[in-house]
Amino acid sequence: MAKPVKPSTTTAFYVQAVISFAISLVGLAAGILYLPVTTWVRSFLALGLMYVVTSTFTLAKCVRDRQEEATVVSRVDQARLDKLLAEHDPFRTE
Repeated sequence: MAKPVKPSTTTAFYVQAVISFAISLVGLAAGILYLPVTTWVRSFLALGLMYVVTSTFTLAKCVRDRQEEATVVSRVDQARLDKLLAEHDPFRTE
């Protein structure tokens, strides 16, 4: 059986994602900082920003874990099928 190729991201894609995240985070934080409102409103918006960022990381981890779990399950199923095919003898008479 052919072993599936593990997809990997390139360094350029990783760097682009990190830079994009940093720019968006800094831009929104600067927007909140220079917003002409009271400190309480600014604090509330900053807290909301932190909540969105942390929940985004949590969601990304959950999606990654689910994908890895599906990969492991399919590999176990493939190993069972390979074992059954290896043990099967179509010319055996019993």
